[in-house]
Amino acid sequence: MLRKRGLLFLCLSIAACSQQPVIDNEMQRIDGALPADLSGSWERNYARDDDINAVLRDTYNRLSRTSPDQRYPASPGVAMPSSRDVASIMALARLTELITRPDVLTISQSEYEISIEREDDFALLCAFYDGVAKDTRSDYGVEVCGWDGEQLVSNLVLPDGLQVTHRFTISEDGENLRVVTTVSSSTSRVPFTLRRFYTKFVRPPSVIDCIETFSMKRVCDTGGITP
Repeated sequence: MLRKRGLLFLCLSIAACSQQPVIDNEMQRIDGALPADLSGSWERNYARDDDINAVLRDTYNRLSRTSPDQRYPASPGVAMPSSRDVASIMALARLTELITRPDVLTISQSEYEISIEREDDFALLCAFYDGVAKDTRSDYGVEVCGWDGEQLVSNLVLPDGLQVTHRFTISEDGENLRVVTTVSSSTSRVPFTLRRFYTKFVRPPSVIDCIETFSMKRVCDTGGITP
């Protein structure tokens, strides 16, 4: 866990920049009930996930098409991204992979709040009061939420300016969840985006039994406990 967080902050220091929020005031306004119910336990469906290497190749090709006038010596007319461009997109790719690593999401939703707990990572919190989404501040930065139709959008603005945007879309039958994560930075001319897919599952009941005792207070065991 500490190693993951250390690498995360290393990537942040490489890719940090100043950006404008991607959620406007209209997306933060809600009339009536929340547009979609995302609540439940969700486990990663690796078979449907984006291949990060394929996405990296596509992003590199996009950089090549928009590159300044830098040419391969042996291939006239073929643009080549600068070493700075390549380093920046690699940093974004590493960071995006770390952010999207959780295998399980646990989403709790009420009339006013949505909490998205991610395995081995901090939770995302969206709060909606008086018909308007409220910013949530933590040690990591400021999170702004909004709705784009029935799609929940969470935009995390970190203290150093790097932005991480998640888009949560639930299937019509309510059994599948798509999470599109985009990490952007002014040090990179293009953002990096990965899609992760999750399937709803029923979390099994806990196998740990606990009782309260006078002498030992709370006692827990994986098997049955006789008071």
